[in-house]
Amino acid sequence: MSKQLILALSKGRILEETLPLLADAGITPAEDLGKSRKLLFDTNLAHVKLVVIRATDVPTYVQLGAADMGIAGKDVLLEHGTDSLYEPLDLGIARCRLMTAGSQGECSGRARRRVATKFVNVARRYYASQGIQAEVIKLYGAMELAPIMNLADEIVDIVDTGNTLRANGMEPRELIEHISTRLVVNKASMTMKHDRVKPLIAALEAAVDKRAVNEAGA
Repeated sequence: MSKQLILALSKGRILEETLPLLADAGITPAEDLGKSRKLLFDTNLAHVKLVVIRATDVPTYVQLGAADMGIAGKDVLLEHGTDSLYEPLDLGIARCRLMTAGSQGECSGRARRRVATKFVNVARRYYASQGIQAEVIKLYGAMELAPIMNLADEIVDIVDTGNTLRANGMEPRELIEHISTRLVVNKASMTMKHDRVKPLIAALEAAVDKRAVNEAGA
């Protein structure tokens, strides 16, 4: 097995917040990720490469060994399932909440509901745990439109400020999970490349601790 480490990064907001953390851990890309069309990048460390992919693909890349480690939101990991991955570190970035939401002023007490979400597995588990019969409809975006168009009674989605919900006449209801970004590791890589993986985890943990101290002192 190659001693090279492949670290899968999530595109978008998570990537923007991940790069400073990686820099504090001593890892910097060899080129500007935002200006390149490449997906696989060298770093200042000869044995570490970065791959930049959709957040929803990160767990699959890591689980199947295409990447040794990955950085993804807890929402994505909950939907994918993490039994086949190690999740050694909460990076504490891109914080938000995974919640149910519905139209303002409407009662949510019905025992049977139609729910729109891209988090199908999470929604099914949550409503089952609440003893609620839920018909779950998979959508890929514009969740707030589903109740407006009478496609669904509720949605399950990520809530940050709640401004988008309010702008569409909706309100957050029940909290399902507090979300932040996590480091995940392929189980075979943890064993076979432990001499490379463990120091990287330790460096990232130190960077997270440094960030927390700085934020507390701000």
